[in-house]
Amino acid sequence: MHRILIIDDDATIRNVLTTFLEENSLHVEAAKDGESGLALLRDSHFDVILCDLIMPGTNGMDILKQLSAANNTIPFILITAYGSIQTAVEAMKIGAFDYVTKPFVLDELMIIINRAIEISNVHKENIMLKKQLKRKYAFKGLIGDSPGMKKVYELIEKISQTDSTILITGESGTGKELVAKTLHFNSARAQGPFVAVNCAAIPKDLLESELFGHEKGAFTGASQTRVGRFELANRGTLFFDEIAELDLSLQVKLLRVLQEREFERVGGSKTIKSDARILAATNTDLEKLTKEGKFREDLFYRLNVIPLHIPPLRERTGDIPLLLDHFVSEYAAKRKRKPLRFAKNVIERLMHCEWTGNVRELENVIERLTVLASGDSIELSDLPEEFRDTGGSSDEALSYKSDKASDTTGKTFDIPLVGVNLNEMVYDMEKNMILSALDKTGGIRSKAAVMLGLNRTTLIEKMKKMSIQGKK
Repeated sequence: MHRILIIDDDATIRNVLTTFLEENSLHVEAAKDGESGLALLRDSHFDVILCDLIMPGTNGMDILKQLSAANNTIPFILITAYGSIQTAVEAMKIGAFDYVTKPFVLDELMIIINRAIEISNVHKENIMLKKQLKRKYAFKGLIGDSPGMKKVYELIEKISQTDSTILITGESGTGKELVAKTLHFNSARAQGPFVAVNCAAIPKDLLESELFGHEKGAFTGASQTRVGRFELANRGTLFFDEIAELDLSLQVKLLRVLQEREFERVGGSKTIKSDARILAATNTDLEKLTKEGKFREDLFYRLNVIPLHIPPLRERTGDIPLLLDHFVSEYAAKRKRKPLRFAKNVIERLMHCEWTGNVRELENVIERLTVLASGDSIELSDLPEEFRDTGGSSDEALSYKSDKASDTTGKTFDIPLVGVNLNEMVYDMEKNMILSALDKTGGIRSKAAVMLGLNRTTLIEKMKKMSIQGKK
């Protein structure tokens, strides 16, 4: 039910309008003066405001100006005397939706209110769509709805708008840089630059110049002045990947920048202010390194203002089907081909892998499969041998004990007791039983269904999935 706020110091008008609008299935709140009306607006949401122009104290124009200053989009209808039409026109310029003059015709007023409600609905739909789009693109590239990833999303939402330093931890391949970019592009600095520096990839004797820049002639080969990463990231975000690899001498200089927000270029004396938000990432236990004297304790605490841990893929295997769909669609788009489908047993097999390389390793496997797989689907035979033969173990096949069992036909087979995939075992048992029943009934599906205690349609569906042929 749409909500209408009436603000009028005339009790008779308030009562008449309230009765009339409620008869038209609208929820009505009424205020006897401007201050009471503003208090209701602060406490509740309304779809349309119907307000008198002339009131003691805070009048209709005062309320309209306050709403306009606050970018409030609720349609505002002004009630005015005939002699105040010029003021009503001024109100329209400020942002009023419409005005009515006293005495007004209720049916005509209802037409204006209905139009205002339509506009209000459009505003609400736009707000909802913007929220949906924000949710859709806020974590673009971060895939997963497991409890571990939901915690990551919740923390990103809380800390994105701050300028606090974040230490992102997690194993190699979990997507730490992707999280850093997500933090940046959901922050107030999103329009500024995102600058990344891999502390392990740049030689130690060049890293200081990379970070702080250098003046011309600062050292042999410095033929011109160079701007460093701190200056490039001004008003944006500077991301230190593999921060544990930073040399102790540079850790001291980084600590100073974090504390003082200023630095000098190599070979220079001019102090340069730094306005870059710092994000850092590591796959190493920094706290342990501090105890070993390999990382400065004061820098660790300066970086670890807000810790954000990314769980490894083995702790969120339920996200693997989502990641498979994402990567296979991504590589299909790159190669302008139809996305491949995954056979059910392939998905189950991949969900039981160790994935020591985490999401990065999974992505590499999917890219390989999209290139090498034949047909429109990925089968177990398409998987690399280490995944196909071991069910995700690192290098050697599972060894297991077995026992004997028999199906309803009396046929015996081995049942592995440990180190097996239960889903695969059930699949194989079902297939053997169906084949046996079809063999005994000459391939007639209806008779085989009776023998197996299944509905005919259920049996046919299972046969299709298992690529088993049979007679009608």
